[in-house]
Amino acid sequence: MENIKLLVDYGSLGILFFMSILTLGYGIERWIFYRNINFSFYKTLNQLERAITKNLTIISLIGSNAPYVGLLGTVGGIMLVFYEIGLSGGTIDTSKIIIGLALALKVTAAGLIVAIPATMIYGGFLRKVDLIISEWEDEIIKKG
Repeated sequence: MENIKLLVDYGSLGILFFMSILTLGYGIERWIFYRNINFSFYKTLNQLERAITKNLTIISLIGSNAPYVGLLGTVGGIMLVFYEIGLSGGTIDTSKIIIGLALALKVTAAGLIVAIPATMIYGGFLRKVDLIISEWEDEIIKKG
């Protein structure tokens, strides 16, 4: 039973940690790319759009799915608490129940901690994509 507890806790938290590292890494990569973009490399709008939207889908998916990973960990933790109550014959100390439920809820909080910044980063980058496209179009008009 203890192994299952560890798997539920550390498995869910590990996945969320991995998701946060991906978000941070792709966010930094996109930020550096946007700061150093050279419009002369892109002959068409489609080429530019492919380059500037690269990896944004991953950030979006992390932002939208991290709460579900947290919820999955919480549901697993609550199931384990109920299982322990059943094994004890219904005479478990209430403080153990409350502690078990509180520990289960920490995974939901972790999911939200990952999702909120990822969603904000994604939204900010979408605005930056619009600005870059606008700047590229201005450059084309100046040249043409």
